[in-house]
Amino acid sequence: MKVKIVNNSRHSLPQYATESSAAVDLRANIEGRILLQPLERALVETGIHIELPVGYEAQIRPRSGLAANNGVTVLNTPGTIDADYRGEIKVILVNLSNQIFEINDGDRIAQMVVAEHKRIEWEETDTLSPTQRQEGGFGHTGRK
Repeated sequence: MKVKIVNNSRHSLPQYATESSAAVDLRANIEGRILLQPLERALVETGIHIELPVGYEAQIRPRSGLAANNGVTVLNTPGTIDADYRGEIKVILVNLSNQIFEINDGDRIAQMVVAEHKRIEWEETDTLSPTQRQEGGFGHTGRK
């Protein structure tokens, strides 16, 4: 699938890291650096604008290495970019660690997955069909 992209960053187009990668990496496109204090969040620019076909969305997700090694994640995970959005893709990063985290221009800060989605039509009713689970949730099935 071809997707139109405007690259206003100083970096190459977002790329898949491996042949089997589901997501492309997004890079910070910033002047200088951002020092993200513990429990602080920042809106980080990428310089990227995309035009998705109707019926598709882009999902912005954390990078596992940043989360595991530094406690830095995407705050509204997954962030959704709709097909009619033409603005710059920006990433809300949050530092959940107790250490300052430094973000530099060109750092890989998030991943982006493009996924097809369906629109729904609501069918209002007074009852839903029964299941074995019913209303069980939030740990209902246990930990093991």
